[in-house]
Amino acid sequence: MAKPGHSWSRAAAEQGDAEEGEDPLDARIARTGCLEQHRQLQECMAERQDWRHCQEQLRAFGACMAQRQQRQ
Repeated sequence: MAKPGHSWSRAAAEQGDAEEGEDPLDARIARTGCLEQHRQLQECMAERQDWRHCQEQLRAFGACMAQRQQRQ
């Protein structure tokens, strides 16, 4: 099964514009420390196809990003 990601960055990776197998947006999010929450949100969206069903994951990702902003 393919790992969920962002279609625009997957397209760039397929064209050789990005590092092999790494989504540039995922790499940026990984540096925030919120990658796991982001992946859970992506998985929910891929499964449910409706962000309204992914509110728990959305809140967790938002809270993680807000904590990061406070630390800066």
